[in-house]
Amino acid sequence: QVQLVESGGGLVQAGGSLRLSCSASGPTFSRYAMGWFRQAPGKEREFVAAITWGGSSAYYTDSVKGRFTISRDNTKNTVYLQMNSLKPEDTAVYYCAAGWPGDFRSETDFASWGQGTQVTVSS
Repeated sequence: QVQLVESGGGLVQAGGSLRLSCSASGPTFSRYAMGWFRQAPGKEREFVAAITWGGSSAYYTDSVKGRFTISRDNTKNTVYLQMNSLKPEDTAVYYCAAGWPGDFRSETDFASWGQGTQVTVSS
């Protein structure tokens, strides 16, 4: 399985931006679809965004559409999540995931997970 390490989290004011990165080990990164999920305190982990192996298609949960952008650079084995116009309700631990999902919004369809990076948005 691919090993994943997230970075780029931090504390930001509402309306600000952050870019999360997820670096993958192994030569087969380009074969995986990649996803971002998040878990807020006291809540279940939820889907945020996903991108196909070649980057031709991307999927977003409704609450982040128009604000977040997922992208990938297969030459760098890295997937990104650009987050703009951040809101306090975006506060969560953000997880990167890799797999061959039948349902891109289902966390059970992703086989490999990173440890997560904390994003805190202050009001």
